[in-house]
Amino acid sequence: MVVAILGCGYVGLELGRQLTEAGRDAVGVRRSDDGLAAIADAGFDAVRADVTDPDTLELVPDADAVVFAASSGGRGADAAREVYVDGLRTAIDHFAGRENPPEQFVYTSSTGVYGDHGGDWVDEETPLDPTTDKTRVLVEAERIARERPAEHGFEGTVVRFAGLYGPDRYRLERYLEGPVTAGYLNMIHRDDAAGVVRFAVENEVPDVLLAVDDEPVSKHDFADWLADEAGVPRPEKRTKEERLAAGDLSEAAERRILTSKRCSNDRLHELGYEFAYPTYREGYRAAIDAYRVGEVA
Repeated sequence: MVVAILGCGYVGLELGRQLTEAGRDAVGVRRSDDGLAAIADAGFDAVRADVTDPDTLELVPDADAVVFAASSGGRGADAAREVYVDGLRTAIDHFAGRENPPEQFVYTSSTGVYGDHGGDWVDEETPLDPTTDKTRVLVEAERIARERPAEHGFEGTVVRFAGLYGPDRYRLERYLEGPVTAGYLNMIHRDDAAGVVRFAVENEVPDVLLAVDDEPVSKHDFADWLADEAGVPRPEKRTKEERLAAGDLSEAAERRILTSKRCSNDRLHELGYEFAYPTYREGYRAAIDAYRVGEVA
């Protein structure tokens, strides 16, 4: 099996490593020299190409599955549309037009598409209700990712990531130093985010998968657990109302605070996926141990 990973960044690099270890052929696609070097360091093939430029995509070899994990670089809705809508459509049409098209196209999305559910549970069947221009772009991209491959005769799969954490992205200080605003955290370790995509590819899972660990947790409880495990005082807490009253948040940040939900991974378990890090307790252990060693040193 050959898997092409378009936008082979934080999750894509781990996906490529996992596929390679499993005896698959992975090809990582990036635009920059640093990106290409990171793929080479991870131990699989690298190709320079741009998802918005079909001419450069010609350099990517034929693949059994294509994973679209490109990023808009944290910029606004216009940049997101250029990558997630225009680039996604370009990539699907390009690979569909080949003599040997893929059997599956996987698009990595975000749980931000759900909007606010007042802390209630959401799953793959929950209607989407995006609250920002950027998440509305993601909903449009999901529609393209599900419908356009089918028009060309192959499967389209959407994997919605919860909040990613892992090496270089633990952000312990944010919670240990505080203050911490109330709300729920829906998380997944980088290794499991990649693992879910690998699982979807290897099992040709169609439609939608919600990639989140077993235990959504309140930010206050999570911060207290981290502090206790790290051996430091528990941080200051704030209610949502107190944080909003400060008046120093952007409109997008306010919407994030007001958006509350708990994401279910029941479908993943039903399909047989096994988590490397079922909850934050296992996922943050390495970071806590390293922090404590640093404290002693």
